[in-house]
Amino acid sequence: MLKDSKLTVVLGHYGCGKTNFSINLAVNLQKKYGDAVIVDLDLVNPYFRSSDFCGVLDRYGIKLIAPVYAHTNLDIPSLPPEIYSIFDSEKGHVVIDVGGDDVGATALGRFARRINAADDLQVLYVINKFRPLSEKSDDCAELLAEIEQASRIKATGIINNSHLMGLTTAADIEGSQEYAETVAQKTGLALAATAVRRDLADKVNLKGDIYPIEIFVGTPWD
Repeated sequence: MLKDSKLTVVLGHYGCGKTNFSINLAVNLQKKYGDAVIVDLDLVNPYFRSSDFCGVLDRYGIKLIAPVYAHTNLDIPSLPPEIYSIFDSEKGHVVIDVGGDDVGATALGRFARRINAADDLQVLYVINKFRPLSEKSDDCAELLAEIEQASRIKATGIINNSHLMGLTTAADIEGSQEYAETVAQKTGLALAATAVRRDLADKVNLKGDIYPIEIFVGTPWD
């Protein structure tokens, strides 16, 4: 089951929807507790990053900690000293959105000792059946092993976020459950929840928890 942990790390391959999920998680924590913080650990030139959605975060009053050169054309991996404040349990409910490659995982590894020592931690691996390079359960499990090795942090749960962006149907989501359960079995992790677009949440028939989400991250052609 998805928890309201004080520290949540969100991992996943490019295009799986981890940034959109991270923003939804932060928004829901902010609504509930009024103290959400999101940390952008996408340090290379990604397609989508939490820092690109300052308008959404400002609207809900969510604090953003981002690379020093976010919102510029410079791709220099430089993290602000403020990032160390997230390990103070009094600072709020923190969501870390990790880059979907070795650089992102290695950046996360800088904080492995502190993260692993956190009293209230969950590490969520976001998966998407329809994403190239991870559409097979074996490949998806192997990707997680690579991320865990680079970051020195172990995942604690799976988020099934299988989608085809705006073309997603209830049948697509229902059809992804076997894939998600197989990935969970191969990784030895629990399937914490299936993220479902809010307008489809009452139309899907799934075993396990459904996590309704808004679509904050669109496509480049929107």
